[in-house]
Amino acid sequence: MPIPALEFVHVSRSFATPAGRDYRALDDICLAVPAGAFLAIVGPSGCGKSTLLNMAAGLLAPTSGTVRVGGAELAGLNRHATYMFQQDALLPWKDVRENVGLGLTLAGVGRADAQARADAWLARVGLAAFARHFPAQLSGGMRKRVAMAQNWIIDRDVLLMDEPFSALDIHTRQRMEGELLALWGESRRTIVFVTHDLEEAIALADEVVVLSAGPASHVVSRHAVTLDRPRDLLDLRTEPAFVDLYRSIWADLRQEVIKSHASGRV
Repeated sequence: MPIPALEFVHVSRSFATPAGRDYRALDDICLAVPAGAFLAIVGPSGCGKSTLLNMAAGLLAPTSGTVRVGGAELAGLNRHATYMFQQDALLPWKDVRENVGLGLTLAGVGRADAQARADAWLARVGLAAFARHFPAQLSGGMRKRVAMAQNWIIDRDVLLMDEPFSALDIHTRQRMEGELLALWGESRRTIVFVTHDLEEAIALADEVVVLSAGPASHVVSRHAVTLDRPRDLLDLRTEPAFVDLYRSIWADLRQEVIKSHASGRV
């Protein structure tokens, strides 16, 4: 069997509450992500989706269990992954070109080479004319494209994405989803994508994982997305196969959302 790009092996994570109690956010997560796959994770608010990503990035260590990257146990930061947060991490005092090339600069790439590669990526995301603009001069969608270029310019195997398009309007979000799929189609990097939007998860992913309501959130179900690629995101959501899959996954997710509401966590 091929070695997964990312694997959670009986992973649990607990936190100490202000009252000194032990709160178990995630419990016995077993999940393998094949190399080159696009995996989406959905679940009720507060179920630990971001905590799972933070462990994949090496920002948090499991309380128990093991995170493996390319078959090796992860210790410290995941040097094989980049992380695109819900809020972009653009530096306001640097222009767009400098922000996109920042990771290369920090890795020791020469200034001229970093700028040339940043310009190439800006052209790919349609922002070549904005290379000398500053983040405050950009729209929300443009900032997201800068953030995507910032992540993709660093040639790593895994891209972790934590609700990156949630703050965008529906039309801008669909454009960003299309651009993401185009970039992924060219590179086939492994993507783990957290979202609260089930439609978005189905439209983008090869597989959708449903997490339970917390505490002690666990994997409820996994659903293969067999919709053809490439996908026309403008019309995909009206196709019968999409609707059928949505109903199937929502049947699981709905129960967890109800539990979360009942516990007062939403």
